[in-house]
Amino acid sequence: MTTRAFVFPGQGSQTIGMGKALAETYPEARAVFDEVDQALGQNLSKIMFDGPDATLRLTENAQPALMAVSMAVVKILEKNGITIAKNSAFVAGHSLGEYAALCAAGSLSITDTAQLLKTRGKAMQQAVPVGEGAMAAILGVSFDDAKEVAELARQGAVCDVANDNAPGQVVVSGHAAAIERAIELAKAKGAKRALLLPVSAPFHCALMSPAAEAMEAALAMVAMQAPCVPLVSNVLATPISDPTEIRRRLVEQVTGMVRWTQSVTWLATDGGVTEMFELGAGKVLTGLAKRINRDITAGAVGTPEEIDALIAALSS
Repeated sequence: MTTRAFVFPGQGSQTIGMGKALAETYPEARAVFDEVDQALGQNLSKIMFDGPDATLRLTENAQPALMAVSMAVVKILEKNGITIAKNSAFVAGHSLGEYAALCAAGSLSITDTAQLLKTRGKAMQQAVPVGEGAMAAILGVSFDDAKEVAELARQGAVCDVANDNAPGQVVVSGHAAAIERAIELAKAKGAKRALLLPVSAPFHCALMSPAAEAMEAALAMVAMQAPCVPLVSNVLATPISDPTEIRRRLVEQVTGMVRWTQSVTWLATDGGVTEMFELGAGKVLTGLAKRINRDITAGAVGTPEEIDALIAALSS
C-alpha cells in the first residue's frame, strides 16, 4: 500500500517568475495570489513574477511568496479532486514550509498564514543587525562532527546547528565571527566544503529570540484548527495535531533546529511513507529526500506539467 506525505519548501527555493505559469493557467492560482496580495496590502505577486530579485529575496517577502506558490498548487489539486485529507497521511514543511503545510491541511487560513509569515520575516530580519550574524553550510561531515564544530567555534558567542538537512549537509548559524571560525574548523575536520550562505540573518539559532517572542504574540492572535492530517514538526521530527502544541512548536522553531533528516526518516520508517511530493517552488526537498532515504519515491510538483502528471497519477 502507498502511504503519501506532502511536503512544503522553505526559504532559498524562491526564484523570479515563480507562480507566473500557474497564475496564467489556473484561476485557482490567481485567486490565491490575489488573496495574499490583499492580506499583505502589497503587490507581492508582481515581485514574484517580475522581481527585482533583491526585493523577492527579502525575508519578509520570500516567506509569504513561497507559501503562496505552495497554496496555489494545493488549490489547483483540490479543484481536481486531490486533497490533503484524502491523498496524504502526513504533511511537513522546511522552516517557513511548516506554515504552508498547516495552511494546506486546513489549520490556518491563507490570509492569516500570509500575515504570520510577513510578521515572521520582519521579526527575523530585525532580530539581529545586518552583518552581525551569518549562516554556513557544512558539507561532507557527519551531523555529530558538525555539532562538535559548532561547539568549538562558539568561544562565548552563538554558533548553533540550524538545519540538519540531509546526511552530510548541515547548516550552522550565529554570530558572524563564530561562523567564520566554524568554517575553518569544519575544513580541518575534513569537510568537503564549508561556505557562507547568502542569507540576510542568522536563522534558527539563539540570536532569533526576539523573533520567537514576536511569533508567540502573533500566533496567539490567530484561529488555528487541528490539521486534517498530522504535521511532522521541525523541532520534534514526530507528528503533532493539537493546535496548542503546534503554536508552541512554531515558536520553538524560530530559534530551534530544523530536524529535516530525522523528519524524513520518521516519515519513512515510523510513518510508513513510500511517496513524498513537494508542493510549491523548486526541488530542494525532493533532492534531500533522495539523499536521506532512497526507498521513498520523491517528486516536485510546482509547474503546470508536474501538476497534470500528479493529477493523472493519483486519479488513475
